[in-house]
Amino acid sequence: MKLTEWLSPRLSPWTFTGNLAQYCASREAAGVVTAVGPGLTGRQVGDLVAYAGDPMGSYAEEQILPANKVVPVPPSIDPIVAASVILKGMTAQFLLRRCFKVEPGHTILVHAAAGGVGSLLSQWANALGATVIGTVSTKEKAVQAKDDGCHHVIIYKEEDFVARVNEITSGNGVDVVYDAVGKDTFQGSLACLKPRGYMVNFGQSSGTPDPLPLSALAAKSLFLTRPSLMQYTATRDELLATAGEVFANVESGILRVRVNHTYPLSQAAQAHADLESRKTTGSVVLIP
Repeated sequence: MKLTEWLSPRLSPWTFTGNLAQYCASREAAGVVTAVGPGLTGRQVGDLVAYAGDPMGSYAEEQILPANKVVPVPPSIDPIVAASVILKGMTAQFLLRRCFKVEPGHTILVHAAAGGVGSLLSQWANALGATVIGTVSTKEKAVQAKDDGCHHVIIYKEEDFVARVNEITSGNGVDVVYDAVGKDTFQGSLACLKPRGYMVNFGQSSGTPDPLPLSALAAKSLFLTRPSLMQYTATRDELLATAGEVFANVESGILRVRVNHTYPLSQAAQAHADLESRKTTGSVVLIP
C-alpha cells in the first residue's frame, strides 16, 4: 500500500471484553493522530480517531493504520468510551439496523443480555420500540439487563428459556433471536422463533452449533444468518455511517457504555487473567 494512504495514530486506549478477549483486544482502539502520510486529506495531526477490525496490533504505544480504516470520534466522547464502544457498538448497529431491521412492535430475544454487545443491543432495541427479552446467568446480571432496557429477563440457569419465551409471547414466538452463545442455545433459539422469524447467530462462546439440515428451517419458513461486522462495513461509506450512528446514540444517551475496569498496558497479562477468572464486568480498557 502507498505511504500516502496511511496515517500513524498514537493509540490510547484499547478495550476487550468476555470470551472475545483475544480477538477484540488486538483489533480495536482509539487515539490521537500524531503523523499523517504525504498527500493524505481528511485527517490531520491531533484528530481523535478510532478503529475496529483489521489490522491486528493495538497492543502497542503507536500503530500505523490505513487511513480508510479509522473513523473520527466526536470531541464530546471520551477516548476511553470510544475505545470501549467502537467494536461492540458497530456490531449492535448492523445487527439491529441492517441484518434484521428492528422496528416498533417487534419482539426480540437477546442472549447474554448483560454482556458487552448484549447490553448495547438491549438498550438500542428498547429505544427503537421493540419488546426485549434477555437471557442472563445470574440475578446480578438480571438487574443490569433490566436497567439496560430488557422488558423480560430470563435467568437461564434457573428456568427453561424456550418455555419462558413461549409464555411471554403467548405462544407466538419472537421476530428475531440475537445469539452469540452458539452451541448451548442454538436449537432452543430456533424453537423460540415465530413463523418467518430470523435466527441471527453472531458468535459461539459455548462452541460451534451442531450442523443443521436446511429442512429444519422449513416447518416455520425460518431465516438463518451468520453475519460478520467486516462484511457490513466493507466500504468507507458503510463504515462511517455505522460508526456515526453509534457515536450519535452515545452522545444522545440512548447508549450507556460501562467501562468498569482500566489497566495500564504493562498489566495486560493481569487484565486477561482477571477476565478468564470472571473478576470483571462490562468493558476492560488498557491505557498506555
